[in-house]
Amino acid sequence: MTVGVGILGGGTVGGALAHRLLTERQAIADKAGLSLDLRYLAVRELGKPRPYAFPAGVLTDRPEDVVNDPSVNLVVELMGGMEPAGDLVLQALKSGKPVVTANKELVAARGKELIEAAEASGVSLLFEAAVGGAIPIIRPLSESLAGERISEVLGIVNGTTNYILTQMCDNGAPYSSALAKAQDLGYAEADPTADVSGGDAASKAAILASLSFGTWVGSEDVYREGIEDLLAIDISYAADLGYLPKLLAVASDTGEGVSVRVHTTLIPSDHPLATVRGSQNAVYVKGPDVDELLFAGPGAGGDPTATAVLGDIITSSRELLAGAQVPPRVRFGPGRLRAFEEVETSWYLRLEVMDKPGVLAQIAATIGGNAVSIESMVQLGRDDEATLLFITHPSPEADHRKAIAALGELDVVRQVAAAIRVLPPT
Repeated sequence: MTVGVGILGGGTVGGALAHRLLTERQAIADKAGLSLDLRYLAVRELGKPRPYAFPAGVLTDRPEDVVNDPSVNLVVELMGGMEPAGDLVLQALKSGKPVVTANKELVAARGKELIEAAEASGVSLLFEAAVGGAIPIIRPLSESLAGERISEVLGIVNGTTNYILTQMCDNGAPYSSALAKAQDLGYAEADPTADVSGGDAASKAAILASLSFGTWVGSEDVYREGIEDLLAIDISYAADLGYLPKLLAVASDTGEGVSVRVHTTLIPSDHPLATVRGSQNAVYVKGPDVDELLFAGPGAGGDPTATAVLGDIITSSRELLAGAQVPPRVRFGPGRLRAFEEVETSWYLRLEVMDKPGVLAQIAATIGGNAVSIESMVQLGRDDEATLLFITHPSPEADHRKAIAALGELDVVRQVAAAIRVLPPT
């Protein structure tokens, strides 16, 4: 039996996937035992120049053709964004067609609804490429590790910001220069806001958390900060202390609820995630029985992402050929989301202070008075000023914020110049 495939979206990933379906059809058949026939590739502009040639009738500017044509057995959504992608996916699922998508924004926002629609129709909704590009992480979390009580997931899940931070660490480049280079290389969009503000990573963090803990987490439930305010001087000081910065997605089962957040984090230089450089992605999973697992590889780009999408197409096509109703891969039960303010965090603080007797005592008293304790302190003096670097012990996020605000009110503190969360050594 031949499986008719229709693709919504002819951008970088959609074009690469369509080209592969046409040029590697026999190789796929030989290896997977499937005949995949590209029926449609829905694009915005039919006359736009494209890097690949397509047979007559494949290109269409009517996405509804992909969903409604009975010759299309399986729908691949690579349009991105919420609409019209969301309604098209829902329509396909309700009509009994399985869907493969790489749309992390859509899955994070409407994933529970779409998964339930797929279950009701007895078909699959697969989204391996929504997190980490070519890295296989969705299936391990939802199937291979379904019996493991995962305690924490740490992810470097945005290649743009990881590239920028690598440039800042390795070459001492300021943020603006590193961003410009990322844009020149095509890693960052002309408007990089979704990447550098943490929005893209937050969608992926929501998906990882939902699958890891079986409690639905929407993108709106993820606390997020970006990398825009990180300074080269703090990267240098952090390196002296044995840390380097990453935009880290952190999802944890605290025992009192699930916590999910994305922010710049200083991680120990000997942590497994510290070796993830450039535009690479990685997801680090911890559990009582598996201990620690690291999934790493290319997290973006047309060809790597198309590889993950194609893997889902093959899985879903095999299910179609089997002719059986597809059982649900994941179920979401009740669970509590823990407010970020309640979660314990550690911080790196850089204070610019007056260099005179009694200053350190005032600062230590202010920090301790807000229920935060100091793990280490370094003083760097210059003339009548001094720079103080602190690493704090884990304390509730709310207490740290109060301590930082109180430090800013001290007459002896000229500036709380930097406050960055720290991942404690494992």
